[in-house]
Amino acid sequence: MKHRKWLVVGLTVGVCLSFWGPASADLLKEAQEVFRPVKAKKIRGNPATPLKIDLGKILYFDPRLSSSGLISCNTCHNVGMGGGDFQEVSVGHKWQKGPRNAPTVLNSVFHTAQFWDGRARDLAEQAKGPVQASVEMNNTPEMVLKTLNSMPEYQALFRQAFPDEKDPVTFDNMAKAIEVFEATLITPNSRFDQFLGGNESALAAEEKEGLRVFMNKECSKCHGYHLGGTSYSPFGVIGDTPPDDIMTGDKGRYKVTRNEDDIYKFKVPSLRNIEITQPYFHSGKVWDLREAVAIMGSAQLGHTLNEKEIDQIVAFLKTTTGEQPKVEYPILPKATMETPRPRLD
Repeated sequence: MKHRKWLVVGLTVGVCLSFWGPASADLLKEAQEVFRPVKAKKIRGNPATPLKIDLGKILYFDPRLSSSGLISCNTCHNVGMGGGDFQEVSVGHKWQKGPRNAPTVLNSVFHTAQFWDGRARDLAEQAKGPVQASVEMNNTPEMVLKTLNSMPEYQALFRQAFPDEKDPVTFDNMAKAIEVFEATLITPNSRFDQFLGGNESALAAEEKEGLRVFMNKECSKCHGYHLGGTSYSPFGVIGDTPPDDIMTGDKGRYKVTRNEDDIYKFKVPSLRNIEITQPYFHSGKVWDLREAVAIMGSAQLGHTLNEKEIDQIVAFLKTTTGEQPKVEYPILPKATMETPRPRLD
């Protein structure tokens, strides 16, 4: 009986050591070499100030930047819904549908470029695109400036945010203000970030196994560092290109570069907060995270993931949901008789 008792104790200690000891520590060390936790980032060439950030927040929520007076940045990148809009593809001016799913704005400051095809080099350039797109906000820089200049409160806010400029109300400054506000929309302190910080107990056993599978299957080759957003990859690296009901005929970055090597290439999306940013892929055709993981295993790895592996990876991915930004909805500047009226044509 005595020997049996110590055998049980020894086995229990052995299991604990394998979970909390070298195996867990090795996993942590390997993960720390691949990934980085979310931390605040400064915008090069566009220094942030509290006044500029406040102006950017007001502009982000103001639908009067659209010709209809109905659509704001927050319409498609809702900060209360994971930075997306819970649509396959966004609905814009006159109920037109865009060609792609709206990627989350959360943590987008860490991305190499913006949009699925990387056509905008930074968040400021990205902010100008939807304002002018006919299927989105359907406006022009001239009308935006007429709108902003029609409100004395906006004029004062721009002077405060850009104190060294003689005529601060410009389309570029609108974009710069939105950029520094969007740079604050980050989601730190996820359980995965806590793990990366050295807290091995932040992840449960299945979640650690999911992280291990994620790295062993080389998902982290594309979704490394910030879990995505820093590279481009063709949709269908080893396996077959996904069916057209997911691809929707979209040739990705090729539309920007006209380089045949970029056909079906897309910016690798960030997987942070993935459980609350559905639907998935550039087309928004997949709503189930398990299905999305299975598709990626087949199309990108050339490997059919089994049910256990899928469950483990999904369990890990859910640990990347961080603290959501708490943004108080701003009181917008008052319109005047000079403010352009909504145009629905």
